[in-house]
Amino acid sequence: MARRQRRAKADINVVPYIDVMLVLLVIFMVAAPMLQPGVVNLPSVAKADRALNEKPLRVMVDRDELMQLDDAGIKTKINDTESLIATIKSRMAAQNRPVLISGDKEVRYEAIVKVMDALKKGGVERVGLEVMPKS
Repeated sequence: MARRQRRAKADINVVPYIDVMLVLLVIFMVAAPMLQPGVVNLPSVAKADRALNEKPLRVMVDRDELMQLDDAGIKTKINDTESLIATIKSRMAAQNRPVLISGDKEVRYEAIVKVMDALKKGGVERVGLEVMPKS
């Protein structure tokens, strides 16, 4: 008697994979409503502290990314961040005044962040963003 050779079956059985996928789908569908979404509590502009004991230094960045330092009405145009840091440190020699950065609506956010980063690296501790309060 001649023996027949068996051929190897080359098909992949995908039924177990489909079963696992459906079980995972059901688990995620049941668990998703139970998860609490992340809540971020942002500060409100209406609650901003408007009565500061000392007058802050204001750095204004215009749409051409040129800087201007305002110290109680005395405005100084500044070209680069190194001279900005030197000017701010000379005006803050007696007391640690806050520095507020404001920008034109059309200025790129990257320019504001560069100024803030340079001030922080330069040793200015109290740096913030100036916003327009709600009317």
